[in-house]
Amino acid sequence: MGQVIEVSDVTVRRGRSHLLDHVSWSVDESDRWVIIGPNGAGKTTLVQLISARIFPTSGQVQLLDETMGRVDVFELRPRIGVASAILETQIPDNEHVRNVIMSASYAIFGRWNEDYTPIDFIRAEKLMAQLRVDHLAERTYGTLSEGERQRVQIARALMTDPEILVLDEPTAGLDLAGRELLLVTLTQIALDPKSPCSIMVTHHVEEIPVGVTHALFLKQGRVVAAGPLREVMTDAVLSRTFDLPLRVSEVDGRWRAQANLGAV
Repeated sequence: MGQVIEVSDVTVRRGRSHLLDHVSWSVDESDRWVIIGPNGAGKTTLVQLISARIFPTSGQVQLLDETMGRVDVFELRPRIGVASAILETQIPDNEHVRNVIMSASYAIFGRWNEDYTPIDFIRAEKLMAQLRVDHLAERTYGTLSEGERQRVQIARALMTDPEILVLDEPTAGLDLAGRELLLVTLTQIALDPKSPCSIMVTHHVEEIPVGVTHALFLKQGRVVAAGPLREVMTDAVLSRTFDLPLRVSEVDGRWRAQANLGAV
């Protein structure tokens, strides 16, 4: 397929506010992207666009060779796995973990009267083991810790064997240990050539898993820079994105940013 996402001169307006302002961006099927920007940069709006949840005010969005506005989004959405705080609010607290994951096959958030095949059960068990939540299969979602919920959401996002995986701030709310354990799993996914194209959203460069290949920097709804990670992850780009003199460094594939106190 090659290119799986093509965002062309897209603007999203709500009232007088421009949530995205003439954004263009393309993603290939083998890419692993991170989207970085401060609060209000337009990251969540872009995530909603590329997961076929909203439509642009102007411009064009193509997902998996389909053009938004000319395709049934209910047929398109199962091809895009999403883990997001927005979707989490729709998961019933009293639903068992196994059912939360399996029900992604029907694009719903809990079991009702659907028919599942042995293949569905096998895939759910495999994903629970991969995300290290197999011991939680019979627990209800509402009893899980923040880190456990994030892992269950990612397993759910992978349930349909998606062609695009979107992770919206997957480490948000986690303590240091929880973050690092989840980043180990996200690194394994990013480095696996069989994994789908992935897009992860974060505020913090420290949360970028090893294996991410590209970065998109957003500020006030506009693209600051986009391209191969090591080409665009620079002091100048990061400083411009966050309106603060910053110094960025990399050690063993992990990134770190700190204020450049001499320039403040």
